Amino acid sequence: MKKTVFTHLLATLSVLIMPHLAQATNGMNMEGYGPIALGLGGASMAYDNGTAAVINNPATLGLAAQGARLDLALGFLGPDVQSRQGAMDWTSDADAFYMPAFGWSRKQGRLSYGIASFAQGGMGTEFDIGPGATLAANLMSGGNTFTGAGSPSAGTIAAAGSLQERTEIGVGRLMLPLAYEVTDRLILGGTADFVWATMDLQMVMSGKQMGDMAGQGLIGGNMMAALQAAMTSGAVNDVYYGYFDFSDNNDFTGKARTTGFAAKIGLVYRFDERLRFGATYHAKVQLDKFDGRARVNMAVSADSGYLSGAPLSGSYVDAVFPLRGDIVIKDFSWPAMLAAGLAWQASEQWFITADVKHINWSDAMKSFSMDFKTDGSPQNGAFANLTLKAVMPQDWQDQVVVHAGVALKATSQLTLRTGVNIADNPVPDRTLLYLFPAIVENHYTAGVEYAFNTRQGVNFALSYAPEVTATNPVTGIETRHSQLNWQVMYSHLF
Repeated sequence: MKKTVFTHLLATLSVLIMPHLAQATNGMNMEGYGPIALGLGGASMAYDNGTAAVINNPATLGLAAQGARLDLALGFLGPDVQSRQGAMDWTSDADAFYMPAFGWSRKQGRLSYGIASFAQGGMGTEFDIGPGATLAANLMSGGNTFTGAGSPSAGTIAAAGSLQERTEIGVGRLMLPLAYEVTDRLILGGTADFVWATMDLQMVMSGKQMGDMAGQGLIGGNMMAALQAAMTSGAVNDVYYGYFDFSDNNDFTGKARTTGFAAKIGLVYRFDERLRFGATYHAKVQLDKFDGRARVNMAVSADSGYLSGAPLSGSYVDAVFPLRGDIVIKDFSWPAMLAAGLAWQASEQWFITADVKHINWSDAMKSFSMDFKTDGSPQNGAFANLTLKAVMPQDWQDQVVVHAGVALKATSQLTLRTGVNIADNPVPDRTLLYLFPAIVENHYTAGVEYAFNTRQGVNFALSYAPEVTATNPVTGIETRHSQLNWQVMYSHLF
């Protein structure tokens, strides 16, 4: 993918400021951006929550005091993801992620502006031996393959059952905000966002699954046509599994990458000195296609003569076609969001806030589509310059999230916060894949702020999401997901 020098610079910056993955919380969104908001259940629409305003409601920058502010933050996500099928259990090793963020803003008269970068969200898992690998091996042992005609050897079955599976989807933003106090009551704001995303995928697809998807029209392309022609001619007897692999095993980047641009707008309205209303709209982000180098290992039962370039012998042996080429992930987008909330300074000590947010997942997470095109290298043999197309329906549901929190100013230096984040699981059971376990629902949060002096302070917040369990009725694989997350931020006013 060709990029301008400007895009290259921003993409390089993204590597420095955001790790590869922000584990799923509200779908793929974080439950709260910035420790001030996180301590209040993620509510952030109608009060000053620092430079996190750029990803929450940019109009709240106008609530800051005159002068400049610098925020340096670090977030930690500790997901606990497990899968189960019958007596078999798998635990994801993707259980600790660190996400740096920064923001700088200045309020000058009625105008506020700045720059900031935050991790938007993402999801993923990592299994040394994945559920799909074990499932493929078990199906092969029972004769459940693409055609059912092959007899996989013990070595082929063992090879399938030892494959690593992992996914990483990370999305981040570099944002330029602008807010303006139109009147003493009304503030309007907006941002221009550079968005980047990276993706890794290592996934086993059993021959039976591939056959079922081909029957539904979910797998196709001229590579599948060539494979089916080879089966008709007797050159290939059966397909045992396919192993899709595009991964760079890097904690800060993904093998497939894409970029795009986005915008958001917001407002704050002061009813009086104590009560404020805030709202924001985040436009849908249509990202460019993910692309990168990939490999697909196709395990088959093939005629020994065909494999050696000789006439068909009628004798079949197990083999792996190590196909190499380019992968393209299509139609990936980040959903539009609409949120509104109230903030009430009930007294000098007590502060209460609540938001409602609608996330339009149904428009963004319809399906996971990928095209794999082999190159012309000799190792691809008869499958050179062919394309395999696969579509995995997602059909996520829209999500309504309720954020609410209360803060107590215990002393002139110490503020305590607590909150809740309430949401439904947006992922239907029938499309739930263990590699994309975005099923977390509610979060319970707490936070603390300590001011060293009038210009420097630190904020810390903790978030716990209880375990949610869901089972795909097609595969019979149960997924369990819980989280313990925290964020810390140092702030300096100038």
